[in-house]
Amino acid sequence: MDYDYDPVPLPHRPQLTAAEGLDRSRRYLETISTRRTVRHFSEQPVDQQIIETAIRAAGTAPSGANHQPWHFACVSDPEIKREIRIAAEIEERAFYAGKAGTTWLEDIGPLGTDAQKPFLETAPWLIAIFAERYGIEGDGSKRKNYYISESVGIATGFLINALHEAGLATLTHTPSPMKFLNKILDRPTNERPFILLVVGYAAADAQVPRAATCKKPLRDIASFR
Repeated sequence: MDYDYDPVPLPHRPQLTAAEGLDRSRRYLETISTRRTVRHFSEQPVDQQIIETAIRAAGTAPSGANHQPWHFACVSDPEIKREIRIAAEIEERAFYAGKAGTTWLEDIGPLGTDAQKPFLETAPWLIAIFAERYGIEGDGSKRKNYYISESVGIATGFLINALHEAGLATLTHTPSPMKFLNKILDRPTNERPFILLVVGYAAADAQVPRAATCKKPLRDIASFR
């Protein structure tokens, strides 16, 4: 098959010495180690340009066949946020009432969460991240996407990191099911909700569960041979 492979030069980045690379990686670790999932947000507005720039960074993520199977639906409208909260809490009440099962509820017990999700209204932005199950060409035909969850997961990680760099706090919220997001945000049926990302500045008195600060050591998450 005759593929249209038209290469362009790799963007120039100066090669670092081993010492420089180690210094940068350590500084990055120091920065990202301050990231925490936050449930107490300030009502302080966040400039839309910050959100747009972070999403552009997310859009640089790798994806299967470079199909970029994601959509970021950004919401700051108070009425829509209220509608999302109402729908999400319906699912959350069922979850905490037993749908999750005893083991799951015991496991999240130390995090102190419950069915009430006021942050969905308090935070200035909600970003509903959708995974595109298949693309739609200009003629209406379907286009197969590849490694959808992996691709959207990586892009979401890029987004969380970019928002952290901008001084913002985030929360990955995943009520199940989330089909209500398609209806509220008028997204097509070929997209499925992946994560509802809550974004804003952390409240001045924000706290996080001590259990959430406990991260596995390197020996438990990596092996070298």
